[in-house]
Amino acid sequence: MPIKSRIRTVPHYPKPGVMFRDITTLLKDPLGFRSTIDQLVSRYAGVKIDKVAGIESRGFIIGAALAFELGVGFVPVRKKGKLPAPTVGHDYELEYGTDRIEIHLDAISEGDQVLLADDLIATGGTAEAAVKLIESMGGKIVECCFVIDLPDLGGRQRLTSCGQKVFALCEFEGD
Repeated sequence: MPIKSRIRTVPHYPKPGVMFRDITTLLKDPLGFRSTIDQLVSRYAGVKIDKVAGIESRGFIIGAALAFELGVGFVPVRKKGKLPAPTVGHDYELEYGTDRIEIHLDAISEGDQVLLADDLIATGGTAEAAVKLIESMGGKIVECCFVIDLPDLGGRQRLTSCGQKVFALCEFEGD
């Protein structure tokens, strides 16, 4: 089932000139959502994965469903200050300033095989920060998986240049 047709494009959000790729239309469609998770499960069935890490916030939805179907644990990668127990974090550069993502200190064990999941790869800054954070905790990234790739924004290339494997179910060219 082609999932691309179930993804809504919202022009000029969150600012003029941006074409926002909204997966809420995919998520509310039971066949579309099931197909999305089934396609990812099919890709990773039989692959040694200990945990799926999902990037806040839509990565929680995709990652948790994927972890459940694979029978592995789920690790939320959150924005600064959102996790209740002791955390480890990674600061990264934004277009204007910096941001920080965090994971609970006990979420990743040395040698864990981790699949990183999110809804979309754009510039790749947050995904790269998540990779570095997981690796700093002793985890090994199996692959970075996304529902959508925006290839013109360079995120896939950014991750592959850091030695990461990247997979996306569909692409949207252009802005």
